[in-house]
Amino acid sequence: MTYPFTATIVELLDHDFPDMGETLLKLSPLLQYINLKTKSANRGSKSRSSFANLYALYVLIEDYLNGDFQNNSKYSEYVGADFSPLLQRTRKLPFGEKLQNHSLNSRVNDEFHKYFPEESGRPIIRKVADQKYWINESLLIIDIGTKKYNIGRSIIAIIDRYIETKRKSFAQFILDCEAIKTAHTRSSSAKTVNFIKALIAPEKDARIFEIVSYSLLKAHFGTEIVWIGKTRDTVKEEVLQLFKTGRTNANDGGIDFVMRPQGRFFQVTETLDVKKYFLDIDKIDHFPITFVIKTELAVDDIRTRLEAGAKQQYQIEAVVRKYMGAIEDILNIPLLLEIFNECSRQGKTPLILDEIIKWSRVEFNYVDEKTDPNSVADEDEDE
Repeated sequence: MTYPFTATIVELLDHDFPDMGETLLKLSPLLQYINLKTKSANRGSKSRSSFANLYALYVLIEDYLNGDFQNNSKYSEYVGADFSPLLQRTRKLPFGEKLQNHSLNSRVNDEFHKYFPEESGRPIIRKVADQKYWINESLLIIDIGTKKYNIGRSIIAIIDRYIETKRKSFAQFILDCEAIKTAHTRSSSAKTVNFIKALIAPEKDARIFEIVSYSLLKAHFGTEIVWIGKTRDTVKEEVLQLFKTGRTNANDGGIDFVMRPQGRFFQVTETLDVKKYFLDIDKIDHFPITFVIKTELAVDDIRTRLEAGAKQQYQIEAVVRKYMGAIEDILNIPLLLEIFNECSRQGKTPLILDEIIKWSRVEFNYVDEKTDPNSVADEDEDE
C-alpha cells in the first residue's frame, strides 16, 4: 500500500542504498509493516500515531546497532537486551513517557502476524524466563542476488523522521486551537463549530477525542448547581465539577472522568465490543457509568446492541438487567456536538478551547507556553 509518508520511506532508503528504496520496500515485510504504522504521518495530530509498536522495534534495532552487529555475524551469540533498559529507553522517546510493556511483549508480533500471516518469523524474539529480547535479524537483512542489504539503520532514520513529522503536526494543532480561539472572539462561530466537529470525528485519534469530550463536558456541567449537605440545615449549593483521573488512552483500567459532588463516573471508549463495557462495569462493582463513545451510531441502537450482547453472553435475564442498569447514560458524537452548540451559545467556547490546549500540552509533553512547530520541547524522563 502507498501512503503520503511512503515516499519519505523510499527517500530515506534511497539515501542509504541508492536507487534501491522501492525494491527494498517491496521485498521487506518489516518495511511494509512500518509503512502501515506510519501512514498517519501526514494526516495531522488528530490521526492515530502508533508510537508504541514502532518504539518497540526502534529500541531493539537501536540495541542491535549499538552492538555493531550489523557489521559482523555474531548476533546469534548475543545474550540479549534486558527488559528494563528497553522500556526506559522507550519512555525517553518523544510521546513515549506513558507507554506500557505490551508492544515489547506481544503486540508487535501479534499485529505483524495479522498483516503477514505467511511469514514464519516475528520481529521480536523474546526469552520469557530471562526477560531477554532480540530483534529478528533475518527481517533486517534483505538478499538481492549476491548482495545483502541491512536495513536496521534505515529503519531508525524512518522512525526518527516520523517522530519529527508528528511533533510538528502536534505543535501545529496547538497553534490552530489558539488561532481558532482568537478568531472566535472576533467573528462567526461557524469555523469553530467545524473545527470541534473535525476533532471528534470517528476516524480521529482516540486521545484527541477524550480530551475534547472532557473539555466539552466540563464546560457543559460547570454551570449546573446541585444542593448538598450533611444535614438538612447545612445544605448548600455547589457547582458540578468534572475531573480527569489520568492520562488519556492509558489502558490503565481506570475511570476517565469523575464528577463532584455527585460521584458520577464517565468512561470514554471507541469500541462497540460489549465485553469491554461489561468489564468496565465489573471493575467498579456495577456502579453506574456514563459511556462517552466515539461513534455516530444512534444511542438507541447502541443500547440495543449492548443488550443483545449481554443476552448472548449471560443469557440470564436478571444478570442482563443488572448490567444494562449500570449504564447510566450514553453520549455519542451527535450528542457531544449538541452540547458544544449549547456551550457556544452560552459563550463558553474560549473556555473549551483553553481546556483542549491545556490537556493537549500535557498529552503531547509540551513545556513552553508558546509552541512553534519547529521548536517543540524535548521530552525528558521526568515531565
